Amino acid sequence: MILRDLLAPAAAAGAGILVGTGMVATRFVITQTDPASLALLRYLVGFLCLLPPVLVAGRLRFDRADMLPVALLGITQFGILIALLNFGLQFIGSGLGALIFATLPLLTMLFAAALRLESLTPAKSIGVLLTIAGVTCAVGGKIQPMDGAATGWLGVLAVFGSALCGAVCSVFYRPYLEKYPALQIGAFAMLASVAFLAILAGFEGFFAAWPAFTLGGWLAVLFIGVSSGLGYYLWLWALQHATPTEVTVFLALGPITATAGGAMLLGEAVPPLFLLGLAALALGLYVAHRRPNARRE
Repeated sequence: MILRDLLAPAAAAGAGILVGTGMVATRFVITQTDPASLALLRYLVGFLCLLPPVLVAGRLRFDRADMLPVALLGITQFGILIALLNFGLQFIGSGLGALIFATLPLLTMLFAAALRLESLTPAKSIGVLLTIAGVTCAVGGKIQPMDGAATGWLGVLAVFGSALCGAVCSVFYRPYLEKYPALQIGAFAMLASVAFLAILAGFEGFFAAWPAFTLGGWLAVLFIGVSSGLGYYLWLWALQHATPTEVTVFLALGPITATAGGAMLLGEAVPPLFLLGLAALALGLYVAHRRPNARRE
């Protein structure tokens, strides 16, 4: 009961906040490199952070039949998802992109309910919709209309596809998390994504020369990598002890944290409805996790 009611939401919230701080650091350093190259360095550092505790725990073995599915989940979450997101953001603004990606908990809830992995309750539905409304208010000042009908819709579909990738992974991790420790799955899935991202980064010329980061850029890359490794472990651990929707709903903390961090560290403007968005998000998280008569699904 404690794991499900307190520790799992806390871990999911920590993962959501780390996603937001990673967004801020990414905005700081992205001008010094290319998207796939940065993703490769990010998850390579994340993997190296997860590897030592996995080695200490001595849990490195998978059943042969499980290795490919876990690897594909890692490639989908860290490779395909990121590639679609970065591609889509070339055609639409970051505010609209954040709003579309905020539908990830809604997609997760519908997908999990369709597979009968969790119940579609009114409280959960209202809570998820409130978090989306909160993100809308929090990034409202950054939502800009699409530049062109064709390219704009291409961007919308790409970002929506990235959110769908996240939802699918959130649901399909469950059987493997019931079988293996979260740390072991996290390290192996992230390693698989590094191999995939190395191919994409190669097309950007990543291996032609040593990355030309400033000292601040290297520190940002290190921070992004460490936060990614820790955040991924927290997210998987939360998925072990709560339903997919109860975990992914906390990803709405990402845009909120990124907006606040961007204002404090990068001097970005805060949307006028930010506090209203924060209140809607908090209410949504409460409603989504509230269970009448203290009964859990």
